[in-house]
Amino acid sequence: MQVYHSISEFPVLSHSVVTTGTFDGVHLGHQTILKRLIEISLKQKGQSVVITFHPHPRLVLQPNDNKLELLNTLEERIERLAKAGVEHLLVIPFTKEFASLSSLDFIREVLVEGVHTKKLVIGYDHHFGKNREGSFENLNKMAPVYGFDVEEIPAKDIDEVAISSTQIRKALHSGDIQTANEFLGYAYPFEGDVIHGNHLGSKLGFPTANVELPEKRKLIPANGVYAVTIITKSGKFKGMMNIGVRPTVSNDKNKQIEVHLFDFQGNLYSQCIQIQMHARIRDEQKFDGLDELIAQLNRDKESAQDLLIHI
Repeated sequence: MQVYHSISEFPVLSHSVVTTGTFDGVHLGHQTILKRLIEISLKQKGQSVVITFHPHPRLVLQPNDNKLELLNTLEERIERLAKAGVEHLLVIPFTKEFASLSSLDFIREVLVEGVHTKKLVIGYDHHFGKNREGSFENLNKMAPVYGFDVEEIPAKDIDEVAISSTQIRKALHSGDIQTANEFLGYAYPFEGDVIHGNHLGSKLGFPTANVELPEKRKLIPANGVYAVTIITKSGKFKGMMNIGVRPTVSNDKNKQIEVHLFDFQGNLYSQCIQIQMHARIRDEQKFDGLDELIAQLNRDKESAQDLLIHI
């Protein structure tokens, strides 16, 4: 997949089949639209094009709103769109100036002059332009004027999937990884840098990698212990992860992410790793001493190995 970070970089394609949206999560609902986009581009011997925006529009339009949590970093979104089979991705810098574009200016400057749209595919109830004034009806009216066709994915096709980013966020907040993964169509990921901790895990027989997330808006699921897989420079490993405040050994109230890799020998410090979450094992809890904690960690490891046996 070719990625462009400004309209000026985008090449002139012979037959651009386009969709546009934020696509946070690139979940199964999004994938319904992407599948249709690619079907049309193949049938019409064109090129599939996705237009997305960074940062998330809410961060620009509502800068004091601290409630927004992202399902994907930009890098994760790019990776998911590539895996979906998209050929060309345009990431438009979302600014207040861009947000002020009228729906007509968006059609003319982005869809027509920017990516030379021949076919536009949108989900039902899609809105665009300043104050979301643009709609399918606007597009249908303007498309013949500017020489492109529009197809709206029927509500029933997307409603059959019955998925929204809000539902996924709710599942993650409750620690329901299974439901979140079913809605996403893949294992919910983290990507972050391994930093130094207090090395207590090694003393307990469970060395852990402390992970710091570069994207502060990335949604962190509910505190607890999870079965995970970890992708490192050395390969892919199974393991378990704790999200929380480590009440047995620490008075620190800051949430931390620690992952223990099974069958791994080596140094991960300063390395960027990806963690894929597969199942929740238990709540985070406080134990009466280190011996009780170690016994529970051994049980957690057995549980994680059982949950990951087919992964």
